[in-house]
Amino acid sequence: GILERLESGEVVIGDGSFLITLEKRGYVKAGLWTPEAVIEHPDAVRQLHMEFLRAGSNVMQTFTFSASEDNMESKYFEHVEEAVWAVEVLKESDRPVAVTMCIGPEGDMHDITPGECAVRLVKAGASIVGVNCRFGPDTSLKTMELMKEGLERAGLKAHLMVQPLGFHTPDCGKEGFVDLPEYPFGLESRVATRWDIQKYAREAYNLGVRYIGGCCGFEPYHIRAIAEELAPERGFLPPASEKHGSWGSGLDMHTKPWIRARARREYWENLLPASGRPFCPSLSKPDF
Repeated sequence: GILERLESGEVVIGDGSFLITLEKRGYVKAGLWTPEAVIEHPDAVRQLHMEFLRAGSNVMQTFTFSASEDNMESKYFEHVEEAVWAVEVLKESDRPVAVTMCIGPEGDMHDITPGECAVRLVKAGASIVGVNCRFGPDTSLKTMELMKEGLERAGLKAHLMVQPLGFHTPDCGKEGFVDLPEYPFGLESRVATRWDIQKYAREAYNLGVRYIGGCCGFEPYHIRAIAEELAPERGFLPPASEKHGSWGSGLDMHTKPWIRARARREYWENLLPASGRPFCPSLSKPDF
């Protein structure tokens, strides 16, 4: 089971974006973000699952967000009190419980700190705790560090799980990317590069996180980046790496010498990518 794998030190790689990715592909309607594509276009959902699997995902989460009548069935928690209730109910199933919150370093909507959130979840019976969605990789890792510190101060242990956005969101407020004026249709300029995600994967691993994945905006190639960065620890590469040279090594066959010069790790690790939008600000002001 997953607990045995995590306890052995294995890195478990999650999947990525479904709602936003399937909306871009024409199978989900923005707004309520309901997953009717499971019934109307099951092949599209199955295809995305296969892409994540081929990219290196070990865990496939069911596409059920907002699937119940009151939109509570698969809710991601912004209040720790709700998350604790969910853990208590799930513990009755006699199965391992993993719970993530959609919070940033400021904590939940009632100002409960990430560290205290983690403590309450573990005391309620969760074996795996962490964060998902709402915030980008860098911000989510800051939150994970605070959760870890809170657990250590309380003398508690749990496995750590992180699944951030595939977007950079340093300028968002407490509610995360939903408050940014670009949400949900203008986020493309914020997309993390594969190299950003390799850095995120390494930092998550060094922090002690062993369940590493993504959420909205996290495409299959982002998952592949996690699998490639942590291949030394895992001992293998995913099938999708068959067509992807490590750190751009495939470019050494290019006809242009200046592009061949990019076939090295140092180039991509130190790249500061431009947005190509000369009249746009680098940061936005949240609407809320």
